[in-house]
Amino acid sequence: MLEPCTYVIFGATGNLAQKKLMPALYHLEQAGRLPEGMRVLGIGRRDWDDETWRKTVEDWLTPRARSGLDAEVFARFRERLFFFQGDINDDASYARLQMLLNGPDYPSNIAFYMSVAPAEFAVVSNGLAAAGLNRDDDGWRRMVLEKPFGYDLESAEILNKRLHRHWREDQIFRIDHYLGKGTIQNILVFRFANLMLEPLWNRNYIDHVQIIHAESAGIEQRAGYYDGAGALRDMVQSHLLQMLTLVAMEPPANLDAECLRDEKVKVLRSIRPIPQSAVHAHAFRAQYGRGNIGKEKVGGYLDEKGVPPQSTTETYAALKVYIDNWRWRNVPFYLRTGKRMAQSTSQISIRFKHPPQQLFRETQIDQLKPNWLLMGIQPNECLRLELQVKQPGLEMVAETQRLDAATCGVSQYGIDAYEALLLDVIDGDHSLFLRFDEVSWAWRVVDPILKVWATERDFIHSYPAGSWGPQEANRLFVREDQDWRNTLEDE
Repeated sequence: MLEPCTYVIFGATGNLAQKKLMPALYHLEQAGRLPEGMRVLGIGRRDWDDETWRKTVEDWLTPRARSGLDAEVFARFRERLFFFQGDINDDASYARLQMLLNGPDYPSNIAFYMSVAPAEFAVVSNGLAAAGLNRDDDGWRRMVLEKPFGYDLESAEILNKRLHRHWREDQIFRIDHYLGKGTIQNILVFRFANLMLEPLWNRNYIDHVQIIHAESAGIEQRAGYYDGAGALRDMVQSHLLQMLTLVAMEPPANLDAECLRDEKVKVLRSIRPIPQSAVHAHAFRAQYGRGNIGKEKVGGYLDEKGVPPQSTTETYAALKVYIDNWRWRNVPFYLRTGKRMAQSTSQISIRFKHPPQQLFRETQIDQLKPNWLLMGIQPNECLRLELQVKQPGLEMVAETQRLDAATCGVSQYGIDAYEALLLDVIDGDHSLFLRFDEVSWAWRVVDPILKVWATERDFIHSYPAGSWGPQEANRLFVREDQDWRNTLEDE
């Protein structure tokens, strides 16, 4: 049974609250999962009262609620909503907030959600501590931080030290919403609940692993953030490396949060360092130009509002890494992400090696296609195995047969990742949140690449919007028979 608590959302009038946090909390209300007496306190600079905030949330939810906004559910939910006008740079605001939260109307267990710019994490952390809101004498205090955590390894370490001046590590929840997706969590079940896979899950049988996150959308009014970040920081350092750890990790002693995160850190620590002299052999970047998404003509990255005309920020990043441990030695892991790609898709593709002996050389089977194990993350959650079988008929001709899990393409529950993560914060479960050493070692992987790319500001490769990225990225492959696996339907 979850304890009553107060969810305090800094930046409650922003995009994240509008598109993710409030819909997630509403759907938890609909499912009857929110604790009795829980309050949601939105904080912003706007001159709003509680009723204005409630009406605004209703307007946000109307187009976003699954199966439409349920009037009875929202009537319950709106009673939890309150608004506090305050400026995060104003010390007096924190003193007023402390007096409000210590009153009888709010549960003493408090989660502070930082839906603000990363540069303001330390500001809010210090303000809360100065008002004594970090002390958990009469109830727990937890702080939830969105990515990115730092801009590089040095800035991440500085931010971590600032937070730890006032907050313990067990009070800090560094959120990566990808880890809340059902298919991501299913990787653990798929790997460790099925004994028949374990003997194959190593360098003796797996040729290589590909992890892709592609988006057909552009940067969508986020030039201020994106041009300073780029695809490598925005996706690879966080989401894709997290997926890599789940694919590559050893079985944890149990599913306790610390055991789970210990094994993920071991993977990140085992990634072979990329020296700056070898960056171009292991990483490739590009920027989308003008093209077509479906039948719609779209502009290039430099045409986006707010992007400097000479920007060399990458919107596409591909990376080849090796994990130097007993299980994965010399198996390449290819990570790839891009904006304005042909489709929006996210998946893990595991290619197995060819059989050791080509028994079918004297038949019409010229070369057998490899076996693939595919895990679709979005838009279709799927688990697919591709095998070679004989075609019906007199000739010895092979074809690919696909064995799909019954749920492929069917989102049974439609649960958003934030719903699970917001509940885990209330429950104090860190399993799907990042410990700082995870963040630190992930930055160590990409830092050499960032430093080299920062010096190369005269030229960047391009690819047309609506494509699967630049052909030049194929140079990362270690053999000619390897190629990008873009979707579940690719051959």
